[in-house]
Amino acid sequence: MDKLDTLELFTRIVELGSFSKAADQLAIPRATASNAIKNLEENLGCRLLERTTRHVRTSLDGQAFYERCIHILAELDDAQSSLRNTVARPRGMLRVDLQGAHASHLVLPRLDIFHRQYPDIELVISSGDRLVELVREGIDCVVRAGSLQDSSLVAKRLANMPQVMCASPDYLAQHGNPEHPDQLTDHRCVNFFSTEGGMNYPLELIVNDRVQRFYLPGSVSVNDSENYVICALRGLGLIQVPRYHVAEQLKTGQLVEVLGNWQAPHMAVSALYPGHRQLSPRVRVFIDWLTQVYKDVFGSP
Repeated sequence: MDKLDTLELFTRIVELGSFSKAADQLAIPRATASNAIKNLEENLGCRLLERTTRHVRTSLDGQAFYERCIHILAELDDAQSSLRNTVARPRGMLRVDLQGAHASHLVLPRLDIFHRQYPDIELVISSGDRLVELVREGIDCVVRAGSLQDSSLVAKRLANMPQVMCASPDYLAQHGNPEHPDQLTDHRCVNFFSTEGGMNYPLELIVNDRVQRFYLPGSVSVNDSENYVICALRGLGLIQVPRYHVAEQLKTGQLVEVLGNWQAPHMAVSALYPGHRQLSPRVRVFIDWLTQVYKDVFGSP
């Protein structure tokens, strides 16, 4: 391996915490990766990585060397981009992670447009509701709704999504349709909990110019947005979701809006990416494209 390839390997090992994962990402044998780092440490005259049976961590010298490496590689990437005009025609693999409803309702139905614009970008898309560890899992960017917890990530606001509180006709026939937020105490909800924190999210309405939160009992709790809607369709309680997610069910009468005279706070949705590296052309054009997708649906954030 040449020097630049070795630096790239070293940064991947640090970020992924694993020789084998880094070797897999770079499509090289595990033995090649081990020998390259061994030669690098011998040439530098110091140990860069501390190896245990489960983890690989940087030494003090290794951490300082890693920080210099990411700047060197970022400068190289920028130089190559300008010479090859890759800003206009970026290429390579782009790993993104999308929340399930955003993937199925907003992004994937329009993905052919992105592919026609950027045919040389290979997208690898995972989906879920947990906040992945971008660097350690090799993800370039994620799209997440709600409050953002990881301050080490750069966040690009994509939209503020209107929300709706709703329930099935069967549930409302059995429990009544509340006419005022105070009557919510007589109702049940489908609880939605965070994989990260484990707590149930409340229903929220703006009452007297202030956000009021309602923690209601429920017989089921889920952590997936599609399952959340399914439980409401089966009459298991009230839910609160971005309106786009249940627009069809509201139109057909499978779900009925509740307390529509009270506005719910909008839900923010953002694209997040690591802040320690210069934004690559691939990530930049994907986020720009996402920004337009969300603007077309929800307007400017």
